Amino acid sequence: MTPFKLLLVLPFLAFAAYSQTPSDTARTQAPVDTSWKKGGFISLSFTQVSLSNWAAGGEDAYSGVVLFHVFANYAKDKITWENYIDLGYGLVKTGEAAARKNEDNIDLGSKYGYKAFGNFYYSALVNFKSQFAPGYNYPNDSTVISRFAAPAYLIVAVGLDYKPSEFFSAFISPATGKFTFVTDQTLADLGAYGVAPADYDALGNKIADGKTIRFEFGAYFRAKFQKDLVTNFNLSTTLALFDNYTDKDASNRDNVDVNWETLLALKAGKFITASLFTNLIYDDNIDLPTYETIGGVKTIVGSGPKTQFKELFGLGVSYKF
Repeated sequence: MTPFKLLLVLPFLAFAAYSQTPSDTARTQAPVDTSWKKGGFISLSFTQVSLSNWAAGGEDAYSGVVLFHVFANYAKDKITWENYIDLGYGLVKTGEAAARKNEDNIDLGSKYGYKAFGNFYYSALVNFKSQFAPGYNYPNDSTVISRFAAPAYLIVAVGLDYKPSEFFSAFISPATGKFTFVTDQTLADLGAYGVAPADYDALGNKIADGKTIRFEFGAYFRAKFQKDLVTNFNLSTTLALFDNYTDKDASNRDNVDVNWETLLALKAGKFITASLFTNLIYDDNIDLPTYETIGGVKTIVGSGPKTQFKELFGLGVSYKF
């Protein structure tokens, strides 16, 4: 499936997945279960720049981003169960260059809790993150640096969840398993995303494949705040931290993986929405290139872990359900 087809098809697939609910007749016959709260939104934003004989210069540009979020939360007696799906995909095309993705996200999560005392719950959490389409080392569009499940991250944790209100929770786990998957063998052989690389003999012949799974055991913390600050202006922010107990390199054990996501959404009308999404990531197992300009040419001179940051601003149409 081409990137543009994926951009067009994703909203319909996501909406169809959410829409698999009993018929209206069935709902009217059964009593309403108020222990469940369900909802979500889907949004589409597009931008276009078209130039003809433009003296100041520039290039034609087109971009589009689709975002989908759905949740289903259960709360009754001593039990809570929170579930969500976050999907996103976007493309940008500038001039004669091929379309490139500027957003690609799969985020699935579930958290089950049983009341312990006060506002605390014994809880178990599962979270999966990946992306839909291949990513490339632009401007080189022949070198794949990511694809579906390469990487993918799975968090499985048990711990204590503090929920003083509907709009805030803080989960802490002293026993968490983090799995990193790199199912593309070429990337796994390179040791991408922290997996063990392939082994080679003195002549450069591969004698053992790179590992496609990396397991880490450590502590995990996840705090989430989501609330309408004023009418039609919603803030949602999630901070997740992971500290690996078992890294063989003792110097890495003090490095905490960070993933901080924030979404500001302003509803300007029935269907018009402006949104600002930011994502800050630090993972000591991900090496990124270091560039220097040598002789007027941008050259890779090394690599290492770095703070990653993404910002996505959108103005378009949305539908909340």
